Amino acid sequence: MRRNRVRDLWRSGDAVVNGWLGIDSAYSAELMAHQGFDSLTIDMQHGLIGYQTAVTMLQAISTTDTVPLARVPWNEPGVIMKMLDAGAYGIICPMINSRAEAEAFVGACRYPPAGYRSYGPKRASLYAGADYPQRANDTVLTIGMIETAAAVENLDPILSTPGLDGIYIGPADLSQSFGGQERTDLTDPELVAILDRILASAKHHGVAAGIHTGSPAYALQMIDKGFQFVTIQSDADFLVSETRRVLETMK
Repeated sequence: MRRNRVRDLWRSGDAVVNGWLGIDSAYSAELMAHQGFDSLTIDMQHGLIGYQTAVTMLQAISTTDTVPLARVPWNEPGVIMKMLDAGAYGIICPMINSRAEAEAFVGACRYPPAGYRSYGPKRASLYAGADYPQRANDTVLTIGMIETAAAVENLDPILSTPGLDGIYIGPADLSQSFGGQERTDLTDPELVAILDRILASAKHHGVAAGIHTGSPAYALQMIDKGFQFVTIQSDADFLVSETRRVLETMK
């Protein structure tokens, strides 16, 4: 079975630089994949991407060694299993607020007896290899999003869920949940303390911690803190910022 380089990097103590795909285009996914990201996440929650386009994006990413991940719209088994069957090597699931929700998410990603994932790895076996059914449980990543006050309150029950590989902080939702304005690179002392609390709990439970950031500088700060999975902006953000830079120069 094809190795999951994200899992390998985590085991070696290294950090993963993840790219974020919200543009519904296999070509833009292929361009991003050829830039050297460790992994790319297809955003099916807030991006403009449906299932069929997501499949073509997975195929485009497969032209490289970049690890394909997907953020699903919700903690719903059908879409989770469908994206895994399509060849995603990990699922990021939004709004995990309790142990029960974490268990349901992990179970949807694991074949019995570890979970209740239905069998049918159609494209996954082409991407990963013929032994995918036997090794998928130990290869596919489960990453639950911590992005609410309720999730922070339930950190230990969530992070002690068997089979949960990582957590991913959604800073905009997290800051809103604690009564603030949505932000990406959090600097408010109260919110920074919450980030530190989440990170410490993740380390305690042996779960990799990730976070979405708005700049390389902040992403590097988070890696220095101990985060092992950082995303900087998105494909759409890169397109807009570079376009603005060029036009400002021309004007």
